[in-house]
Amino acid sequence: MADPRPAPAGRLGARKSIATVSLSGPLSEKLTAIAAAGFDGVEIFENDLLGTPLRPEEIRARCADLGLAIDLYQPMRDIEAVPEDVFVRNLRRAERKFDVMRRLGADLLLVCSSVDPRALDDDALAAEQLHRLAARAHEHGIRIAYEALAWGRHVDTYDHAWRIVEQAGHPALGTCLDSFHILSRGSDVSGIAAIPGEKIFFLQLADAPELAMDVLQWSRHHRCFPGQGGLDVASVVSAAVRAGYDGPLSLEVFNDVFRQAEAAPTAVDALRSLLVLEESAGLAAPPAPSLPTGFAFAELATPDTEPVRALLDALGFARTGRHGSKPVELWEQGEARILLNSGAGSRRSGPALAAVGLETPDPAQAARRAEALHAPVVPRRRAPGDAPLDAVAAPDGTELFFCRTGRPDHPSWTGDFEPVPAAARRPGHVERIDHVALTQPWHQFDEAVLFHRGVLGLTVHESLDLADPYGLFRSRAVAGPDGGVRLALNVAPGPGADDQMLQHIALATDDVIAAARTARARGAALLPIPANYYDDLAARHDLDPQLLDALRESGVLYDRDEHGEFLHCYTAAVGRVFFELVQRTGTHQGYGAPNAGIRLAAQYAHRGRP
Repeated sequence: MADPRPAPAGRLGARKSIATVSLSGPLSEKLTAIAAAGFDGVEIFENDLLGTPLRPEEIRARCADLGLAIDLYQPMRDIEAVPEDVFVRNLRRAERKFDVMRRLGADLLLVCSSVDPRALDDDALAAEQLHRLAARAHEHGIRIAYEALAWGRHVDTYDHAWRIVEQAGHPALGTCLDSFHILSRGSDVSGIAAIPGEKIFFLQLADAPELAMDVLQWSRHHRCFPGQGGLDVASVVSAAVRAGYDGPLSLEVFNDVFRQAEAAPTAVDALRSLLVLEESAGLAAPPAPSLPTGFAFAELATPDTEPVRALLDALGFARTGRHGSKPVELWEQGEARILLNSGAGSRRSGPALAAVGLETPDPAQAARRAEALHAPVVPRRRAPGDAPLDAVAAPDGTELFFCRTGRPDHPSWTGDFEPVPAAARRPGHVERIDHVALTQPWHQFDEAVLFHRGVLGLTVHESLDLADPYGLFRSRAVAGPDGGVRLALNVAPGPGADDQMLQHIALATDDVIAAARTARARGAALLPIPANYYDDLAARHDLDPQLLDALRESGVLYDRDEHGEFLHCYTAAVGRVFFELVQRTGTHQGYGAPNAGIRLAAQYAHRGRP
């Protein structure tokens, strides 16, 4: 039964640590990035020490200069439950580790449960040898934290490791709890309450996506920061704190992508994950999110506005305003607003999605939360009289503005635009922005998921692998509770493919077939869909023949589930951007994922890629 006692609020707020193995680069660069991100301490991973020209004394001094405590030295492997002659050699090895730790200024050593084939399934022997190791460590002022590896030869669960520590009975011997090792085996975290808090010497934290694979490979290649995967890391933290643990929260993440990404932004993402984790575990309370309720605008940056103007006009938008001090135009239809910024953008890549305005009940509160979670604030040049607008940058560089549009209790950004003489409006079918798809750099996908969940308070949905003619790409939706804000986060198949991925703005319509016909009649280039798709559609769904003919004629794709239908079509891309027209029926919440491969193939064909 879970411990009903509440976790003490703010208990761990002042101590955050991270293992150097979690970041890429040389040790000196890692330490600088860790300190700059705002961590309090660091775990020195042995391979990082062995690979640096810095002597242990120099690392100690560098950490002191950076304000970092060395919380743990790790790991020491294959120590316990071995024949006596092997254990004697292990003690000699340990003495050398203790000397290194003295020079480092570290006083806690991580010992992993043995995977040595010579290890015996003998808890009494393991306890006796760990007692002797702890006694030797105690002479050097060092403590031993014994951790159960999920793939340990005989000890692979935290409760088994604790029983051995308890049996060993030495004050310098405690246990290390690792959320990945605990949760990957499906262990019941309520048993942590049976461990005295003072015997939990250290707490290591990592998340991971839920994968069906060997646990060792899962651990070594696919761990991620808390909040980026599917494990309930907060339950481990809460249980440890309830047991009385008062040490640091420390991240230990093995991830192939993180080890190739820049250390500095990864370290900031890591700290953000701990701040969000503390909130989830009830240990600290950053400013509460002010959940976005809709899209205020989407901004396209392009030095040449004519191609986008023509497309917006064909889709039924009207140019309604010009910014008073910046080269920005406002185009509107229904509640959908598109800004064209001709003061930015690359001529080579053409129009690109630069910013998104989010309707927010309390923009100031949203900005306070974003800053508390280390979201980079976007500096903004404001002319006298411009409405105040707070903005932060998402990991992919997209600027996110917190807005309240047309409300008497808050200055509206639309007041910065001067009305322009409008041509006679032609009726259209667009009602609002349904969702926005953002292409993420391949190494920042997990960071983007955590950012939008933590900073904006959006709900993260299932990760999907979608078929691209040149490989698979991942997509994960984040959305507000009522679906007013939906973002699709996409990542290209691999490094170097990001520039081939397009961004798009999906526009909600009341009749997508009519909208498609009208747009095409007004000169919009809509993406042609192969006839084979509609032949298959007829086989998969029992559609009315007239509807099927209308879909085929207008180039509209179709999807449905038990909640309703999703009909959609696409314009050809202009630069790196295209528009999608969508119609939802019932309470359908999807994004047309089964049709993604069709859309991608059609786009490649339209752009002339074989």
